[in-house]
This record gives sequence, structure tokens and C-alpha cells, in this order.
Amino acid sequence: MGPRRYIVGMVAGSIACALAFSPTLTVAEHSCSAPLEVARLTQPLTRTAQRLARHEPLTIVAIGSSSTYGAGASTAANTYPSRLAIELKALFPKDTITVINRGVNGEEVTDMLRRFTDGVIKEKPDLVLWQVGTNSVLRDKPLGPHSPLLLEGIRQLKKIGADVVLIDPQYVPRVIAKADAEGMVRLIATTAKQGDVDLIQRFAMMRWWHDKEHMDFAEFTSPDNLHMNDWGYACLAKQISASISEAATRRVESASARPPVVPASLAP
Repeated sequence: MGPRRYIVGMVAGSIACALAFSPTLTVAEHSCSAPLEVARLTQPLTRTAQRLARHEPLTIVAIGSSSTYGAGASTAANTYPSRLAIELKALFPKDTITVINRGVNGEEVTDMLRRFTDGVIKEKPDLVLWQVGTNSVLRDKPLGPHSPLLLEGIRQLKKIGADVVLIDPQYVPRVIAKADAEGMVRLIATTAKQGDVDLIQRFAMMRWWHDKEHMDFAEFTSPDNLHMNDWGYACLAKQISASISEAATRRVESASARPPVVPASLAP
């Protein structure tokens, strides 16, 4: 199964909309939104920022399991990595950005680590989006081993100079039914802080859609009650693209002054 690649072309335009964290993607009366404390990345994404500032080609590798590969999407064009490429093209129209989809259905952190050399590092990524944790929760695997394994992966990615952003599990019926779901979310947040890398708080973002935006699970989740649907993937991509843009274009001193944020409902 080869990687899916999405290229962001070079055309004229503006990046001002990158700072908006309430995109207008809509299902019925619902818009794609997330609170600032959930959407904002805490790191400045130094390498990504440098590449964009110099208008140099940027390579992003999205590694993960089925929700990275795109299970639940109607077509490959509606996975979150492909939608991310479209969103980044709108935000950075003068730049060439390659988004490589390295998601494989059913994988856990150990499986992904075995693919790092050929599937991630070989691509010489500037930014790695690492989605992890869901399958271990579904299979009732112990949480303990995950932190050292994640830290090892972070070490490998930092060694090649890549920016790293972790993505935690999805807030969907089959995941939240598991006793360790929120424990995994807390563990990933703590490990991201320990590894000094960023975190896309997907679990909290999707909880926001359900609890605060009053969306039914069926509006952003596929019929299997596990994977995201086209709307869910598109909204996630829109939020990630805005988060990347804001982190890569903010002043470094303001980024380093703000500690990582874990929503109160997920705090230990």
C-alpha cells in the first residue's frame, strides 16, 4: 500500500484567514468550530516556519492508523490528509506543500515505529503529524508502555530536525465506551509535554462538537460509530491547517511564553 501524496500548488493570494479558528464548513446549521485553548498549538513549529518564511518546499507526513488512512471517508479525496492539503493551499497559495498519507488500518504505536525509517524518515519531513492511541484503547491494551514508545518516536523525529505534532484519539461512541479512553488522552498530552512537541486535541475538539455545538454523533461519525465521516475529516483538517498556520507565523517569544493546555475535563 503506497503513500497518498497531496501537493499544494503555487498561486497568488493571502494568508490572513489562517488566524480564524471558526471555519465555515457546515452540516445543516453546524459550523466547524473549536475553542481557542483546544485549537491552538503551543509550539512555534520552528522548521515549518522557516520553510514557509523562505518559500521553500514543505513536506508533511501524516502517520497513524485507520483515521489517518481515511476509513469512513467516502473517497480518498475526503481523508484528513487530502483535505489538509486543500486547506493549506488556501492559506499558503505561494508555497509548495506536500502532504504524504502514511496511515495504515489497525496499527498501534509499535507498528508505526517499525515503519518510521522507510515510511517517515526516508521522506525527509519538515513536519510530522502522528495520530496514535485509538486501537490500543479499543483492544484494552495497558497504557503504561505507550509513553516510552511515543518518546522514542519523538526522539527519532527530532533527530532529523522535524517538527512533531501528536494527534490523540477520536471522541466517538466506540472509543468513549472504553474505560481507558480518557486515560489515553491524558497520557498523550503528558507525553507531548515531556517530549516538548505539539498536540492536536482531537478528542476535546470532537467532544466540543457533540457537547457544545449539540451535534449528533452521526453528523461527524461514520455508521460504524468509530471513524470520522467526510464532514468530520474536513473539519479536523480545517482546524489543523489553521493551527499550523498560526503556530508557524506567530512570534517565537509569544509562543514560548504560553504553557501547554489540557482541557479541565481531561486534567489528571
